[in-house]
Amino acid sequence: MKKAYIFPGQGSQFSGMGKDLYESSPASRQLFDKSNDILGFAITDIMFGGTEEELKQTRVTQPAIFIHSVALAATLGDKFAPDMAAGHSLGEFSALTAAGALNFEDAVTLVYKRAMAMQKACEAAPSTMAAVLGLEDAKVEEICASVKDDVVVPANYNCPGQLVISGTASGVTKACELLKAAGARRAILLPVGGAFHSPLMEPARAELAKAIEATPFRKPNCPVYQNVNALPETDPENIRKNLIAQLTAPVRWTQTIQNMCAGGATHFYETGPGKVLQGLVKKISPGAEATSA
Repeated sequence: MKKAYIFPGQGSQFSGMGKDLYESSPASRQLFDKSNDILGFAITDIMFGGTEEELKQTRVTQPAIFIHSVALAATLGDKFAPDMAAGHSLGEFSALTAAGALNFEDAVTLVYKRAMAMQKACEAAPSTMAAVLGLEDAKVEEICASVKDDVVVPANYNCPGQLVISGTASGVTKACELLKAAGARRAILLPVGGAFHSPLMEPARAELAKAIEATPFRKPNCPVYQNVNALPETDPENIRKNLIAQLTAPVRWTQTIQNMCAGGATHFYETGPGKVLQGLVKKISPGAEATSA
């Protein structure tokens, strides 16, 4: 039996997140306090008692989920012994940090830079994302490619029959109409600030690339399956390259879980706020066990 630890991305935040860890674990309290110092504001105040609206700000959401996830891994101590790890979008930074490829201080700084760069890219052009339910991936890809003179691409391969598309507001709207006509059960716009994991994130990718290139990476303690190719990686330079490509490339989560199962994973531990990834694992690989860490 191999243990796989998986780390959630944006959307798993909730008011009060991490408060129990802060109060019960000195190891995690140290990480929370350190984060406040690095970020220059008390993110713990927003995490523990902020409103839903405050938590939804990209500059808060991304570091908050990252801090919660890595702090939870830290509280597990010696019990945290992954045979493999992966993270959904932002969660890839949590996975790499928990697996020892990045040190915590560097990772908090990178995650915050990523959040701010993405926010800036979102503000530069009206863009959005939509969840498409009930169509095969190949059909969604075909329809996105058929929308000419506009940007719309597959962004998150979440599980069979659930794919998120991303692009300009007009491109995504056009694609949604075509997808519904092609038999999609639903094609619904998501309440997000921009077109994550699409070519519209290129300014953010270029900005983040400089920061990632200047950050030391080490060989992780276990293979980390990366979003861009759904393959296990331990080489620091390849990890760095894949992390840079991640912002404009789709998150291949379906393929990641399939490949982890093929690599021997039998139990998945979701490490971070929420239970979104557990639900996806059960849809991708019904025979696998998935629980909270």
